[in-house]
Amino acid sequence: MDKGFAGWVIYIWNEYWPFFLKGTIVTLEVAILGTILGFLLGFLIGILQSAPIVKNDNVFKKTVFRLLLLLSRIYVEIFRSTPMMVQGMVIFYGLKSFGPGLSSFWAAVLVTMLNTGAYMSETVRGGIISIDYGQQEGAKALGMSHVATMYSVILPQAFRNIIPEMVNMYLTNLKMTSVLNVINVAELYFVTKTAAGTYYRYFEAYIICGLIYFVLCTLFTRVFSVLEKKLDGKKNYELAVEYMEAE
Repeated sequence: MDKGFAGWVIYIWNEYWPFFLKGTIVTLEVAILGTILGFLLGFLIGILQSAPIVKNDNVFKKTVFRLLLLLSRIYVEIFRSTPMMVQGMVIFYGLKSFGPGLSSFWAAVLVTMLNTGAYMSETVRGGIISIDYGQQEGAKALGMSHVATMYSVILPQAFRNIIPEMVNMYLTNLKMTSVLNVINVAELYFVTKTAAGTYYRYFEAYIICGLIYFVLCTLFTRVFSVLEKKLDGKKNYELAVEYMEAE
């Protein structure tokens, strides 16, 4: 007897919910680990690419700096110009051709990290150069080193400007993990595909998958929105203090 649309949705959920739960956890693990590591990588490359050119006579420092710039530029262009699915296939199967390689889970984390790092580096670079260069000149006049200036003056301001992009990047990663099912990562889409093929009820299975992604993205959007408002409130408070001190 045909169960109807709602009946199949409930039936598939009842039969497969432990696998959907496990797939959701794997999706979150890949997205969170890959995004955090990608943010760190993106920050380092963004700071490197926004650093002033070495002007002293130290040939070795100049050469190393320019080489790092060139390599970081090549890395960013490659990962921004190729599909994440292709990157996953190349890294997963490519590493295996030279040795034991990585498990599908850690290959997925690595791909997510490298992809996130490439995009975040451009966001960080844009956030840094959006800060008035006069602030760097002022810090330099006060005797602050470049590292101290970045840590104490520039990055705190740039960070607030790039938070919205960081949130978007995380939500994108959460959804893009689905393409990594090509390297057999048992994430949410992989589990859904298996459930759909088992019962030949593709529409109902993917409706469940879509609902889970919708709930996750909505939940994280709310959480990040609260954090962003708190940071904005702190920013407004600091501006008010600065204004009162100036008065």
